Amino acid sequence: MPTELNNPVADIFKVPELKRRILFTLGIIGAYRVGATIPVPGVNADALRGFFAAQQNTLLGFLNIFSGGAMGRLAIFAMGVGPYINASIIISLLQGAHVIPYLDRLAKEGEQGRKRMNQITRYLTLALGGLQSFGLTLTISKMTAPGGVPIVIDPSAGWIALTVLTLTTGSVFIMWLGEQITERGIGNGVSLIIFAGIVDRLPGAIADLIRLVRVEEFTLFKALLLVALVVVVTGLVVWVETAQRKIPVQYAKRVVGRRMYGGASTYLPLKVDQSGVIAVIFAVSLLAVPMTVAAFFPHSPMASKVAQLEQRGSWEYELFYAGLIVFFCYFYNSVQFNPVDLADNLRKWGGFIPGIRPGEATAHYIQTILEKITLGGALFVAAIAVLPDYLRKMMNAPFFFGGTALLIVVGVALDTIGQIQSHLIMRHYDGFFKGGGGFKGRWFNVGS
Repeated sequence: MPTELNNPVADIFKVPELKRRILFTLGIIGAYRVGATIPVPGVNADALRGFFAAQQNTLLGFLNIFSGGAMGRLAIFAMGVGPYINASIIISLLQGAHVIPYLDRLAKEGEQGRKRMNQITRYLTLALGGLQSFGLTLTISKMTAPGGVPIVIDPSAGWIALTVLTLTTGSVFIMWLGEQITERGIGNGVSLIIFAGIVDRLPGAIADLIRLVRVEEFTLFKALLLVALVVVVTGLVVWVETAQRKIPVQYAKRVVGRRMYGGASTYLPLKVDQSGVIAVIFAVSLLAVPMTVAAFFPHSPMASKVAQLEQRGSWEYELFYAGLIVFFCYFYNSVQFNPVDLADNLRKWGGFIPGIRPGEATAHYIQTILEKITLGGALFVAAIAVLPDYLRKMMNAPFFFGGTALLIVVGVALDTIGQIQSHLIMRHYDGFFKGGGGFKGRWFNVGS
């Protein structure tokens, strides 16, 4: 009898391995959200809440969204995955620039090299976590709420040391949680942790919008217009994230023994947005670096200049932010996608692109197409990321669920759904081979 895949949602709980992975992932995310609500001792919670309410349209408020509100509580997980992402950026840049021969050797050593690279990234995460925790602790210890109430009750050296140690440990623990999800759960661990933090704030954002409409601080027409805009932008994001440029590939016929192989036509799919949400996450994390450095020199002209430049809505900030997104889109492609290797593999297996000579010409052709579609995808992602800031200025829109958050939520959701579908497909493949027959499924139609 053929195996049918009628209801993928119900089938999730029929696959023991997939069910275990999903429950494990949900458990890890639950543990992360608990840690995001436990505040560091010695902090005036009301004053801290008032301070971050005033910082809503600044970079500090932006980073609070990415921490799932943990930074606004100065919770033990307030640093989020920022140090780990920054460490990954540094290692990737050094590896891509080929300035350290040791990293180049590790990249060629396969699985062992990858494990060693991950270990180096962990050590760097610890160092950056300590540095960024110290900067954040100094910043909070010197700040006051809008009414002049100090946020930290007793900013002594002991409190600073304890807070830095707590925040650094929390950052390293989050890194470990993310790795556990990637290895033993479903989806990308770091992305899912950011996803969970953003989604956790969505019900509160919707409630705040309804409250503003009720007290007539925001008109019903504007609210409906914003909801419609979010729906349209979500659709556009899904469309771009799933869009592909399909390059036709033809395989030459070849005889092996008494059988003839090849002769098939297929295509090489190139995603318009190869980097997905990685470029956006990298850009947001890198924006926090100048603020961390300025925290060590709070009274210097540099600190005031950084505070001025990193005001959301200013053209300097938006231009820099959009430029970072475009840069990381291209950088991710250069690290993860090698047209030369792809062209060599095609030639080795007898494949070629019609009208293009195999080898170097094929690599150049793929590289040219990749650069063109990456530019379009990167500009779209950058536009969606900065759009809410301009809407906030022009319409006084309370964009609690902005473009950057939307990009991350949609991208992570699509990636996770794709992995779940892959597990379901593999399960049905197993049933097909074990049963010795064919099956008809939602994604396949194979006769027995």
